Amino acid sequence: NISSGAAYIGGAGDGVQYAVSKGAVNSFTIGLSQEVAGEGIRVNAVSPGLTRTDMPSPAALERGPSIIPMGRVGDAEEIAEAVLWLLSDRASFVAGANIRVAGGRP
Repeated sequence: NISSGAAYIGGAGDGVQYAVSKGAVNSFTIGLSQEVAGEGIRVNAVSPGLTRTDMPSPAALERGPSIIPMGRVGDAEEIAEAVLWLLSDRASFVAGANIRVAGGRP
């Protein structure tokens, strides 16, 4: 599942609905993981922070480094690496996890 850092930091205005929906993804990930883990099915989530894509505004991308502890905006490839790891055999005992890929921002 792909969630979002918005589930952790919320969002004002129109962002409220988005943050709530991503919080639901997080709860769904945990619940479904518990239901199907015994069948060898792993359910996990990745929660990207501010990432250089078409979604954030140019202003958000510009101010990003000042609000992210690592001092930069993430790249989509970094999100993909987390997803690929979860899909790999190296994550065979990982179930119900939510990996934040957000440069240290909650």
